[in-house]
Amino acid sequence: MDRAYGVGSAAVDWEVRYEFDRLRRDRVERAQREMAAAGVDGVLLWKSENVRYVSSLRAQVIAGKGSVLNGVLLAQSGPPVLLASGGEVDRAASMPWLGAVHAVPIMEQRELIEGFVRNTLAPLLRERGIDGGRLGIDQASIALLELIAAHVPSVRVCDGDRLLQAARMVKTADELAIVEESCAIGDSVTQRAIDETRAGRRECEIAGDALQTLYYLGGEMPHVVTPFVASGEHMAPPHRFATDKILRNRDLCFIDIGAMWNGYFADIGRTTVVGRPTDRQRQIYQAVFEGLQAGIEALRPGNTTEHVAAAVRRAVARLGLEESLFSLFIGHGIGVGANEPPYIGETLPGAVPTELVPNMLFAIEPLVWVSDSGGVGVRIEDMVLVTETGPRVLSRVAYDEALLG
Repeated sequence: MDRAYGVGSAAVDWEVRYEFDRLRRDRVERAQREMAAAGVDGVLLWKSENVRYVSSLRAQVIAGKGSVLNGVLLAQSGPPVLLASGGEVDRAASMPWLGAVHAVPIMEQRELIEGFVRNTLAPLLRERGIDGGRLGIDQASIALLELIAAHVPSVRVCDGDRLLQAARMVKTADELAIVEESCAIGDSVTQRAIDETRAGRRECEIAGDALQTLYYLGGEMPHVVTPFVASGEHMAPPHRFATDKILRNRDLCFIDIGAMWNGYFADIGRTTVVGRPTDRQRQIYQAVFEGLQAGIEALRPGNTTEHVAAAVRRAVARLGLEESLFSLFIGHGIGVGANEPPYIGETLPGAVPTELVPNMLFAIEPLVWVSDSGGVGVRIEDMVLVTETGPRVLSRVAYDEALLG
């Protein structure tokens, strides 16, 4: 499937839409190819995006417990084994693509973790011939690592997250079809927030309206779990959540909420203005807009993430604002992970450029803020696919014409 639009989220008999069986099969095979290439015999995964990628489990989300509720064990061959919290086990029995389903505790209390390792994990590793091999783990507590060493001493633990990052980095046509639908929902969420942005409303009210649209349209969750609606002085420096601040005439308002649908995220951001903008607000908006467009244009095969970051910085520097770029990265990969490698414009130690290839997917999001003029901050964010012929922008929410004028 190769469609450049969201075709609708329902199942219909009159149009080919989403091949979920093929999607599940391809994702497992990609993960297993990375394991084989790295000489890793199995992976034990706990990060929610990796569990979703390998098992297709849509789980209840409990705040702060994303990597201790559900896991999956995958060998170099064969179907995944789901390790599910008790509340998911019965439902998971209706997922025929799984090799087995085992109940696990919340992976925090040491005694319960030991019971899991001794009675569930160790036998599974023996059955699959992994107990004497290399086991990749993406995220684990010290207790889990210590207890694996104690009860399965012959297993060698290694980095499993890197393998899943590699498997997920280049998207398949089926994944991109789902992303198109996520973007259609994300665009709608963003547009609803823009439509509700006016003087006399609070940031939290705008976020609430946008979330209503998200759930009306069948979205699973926002991209930013704490919806980012920040207005006026709250964008200089950025407050990255919605508050009870009341919007007033001449406030800029930034909206970053996004959407997830069938496990894939859309990350879309827009800045709008209440009333007529000032010249300084237009200047900052123009710098961010030009930086965004330069970054999008650089998202081409053969370039690197550093080429993209440099293009953004050059465009912003032409208006004398490079030093005012927000210290966070300028863009990031996206898919089943809300933010995932590779990152664009990361400046912290260890950052390395990544060469772009077709079907890499990015959210690119320059942000400039200044403290003068009462404080002015602008971010604009688009979803962009790298293709053989150049970048393709998947998000479609209009930019603010009053700020571009």
